[in-house]
Amino acid sequence: MTYTEKFTWAGKELNIKRRTSPVEVISAESDQVKLEKININDPNLRPSNYAKAEGTPLPLLQAQGFRLDLSKRTKEPMNFWHRNMDCDELIFCYKGAIHWETELGNITLQSGEMFVIPKGIAHRSLPPPDSQEENIIIELKINGAISKLI
Repeated sequence: MTYTEKFTWAGKELNIKRRTSPVEVISAESDQVKLEKININDPNLRPSNYAKAEGTPLPLLQAQGFRLDLSKRTKEPMNFWHRNMDCDELIFCYKGAIHWETELGNITLQSGEMFVIPKGIAHRSLPPPDSQEENIIIELKINGAISKLI
């Protein structure tokens, strides 16, 4: 059997054919490096915006120019407008639905949908009027231009 490994970087691609799988290893040992799973459905992951309009999302991961937040809104709409002056925000609705009011227009997201709020645009979120459950939203803050590829 032949295994193909594809490397991609800076618009370039390199294909390497191997006799063994690149993940076929004898051991991988480290106290600092490991695969970790985060279950965003975990009820213990409860951002302060769960039942409070003035609450905030829960930061999950952060790196230079990037932050991933978890938002779990119930029926409380944001009672203020927000403007992120540092980052574009990619908003992904994982569960439920969420309505956004922005200076560029309004949009309602259903499960599986996402959109980008450009840096500096005023916005706030509100659960739709018929919302019956918690609404789980993943917010990706990116310091740098986001380009749509499709």
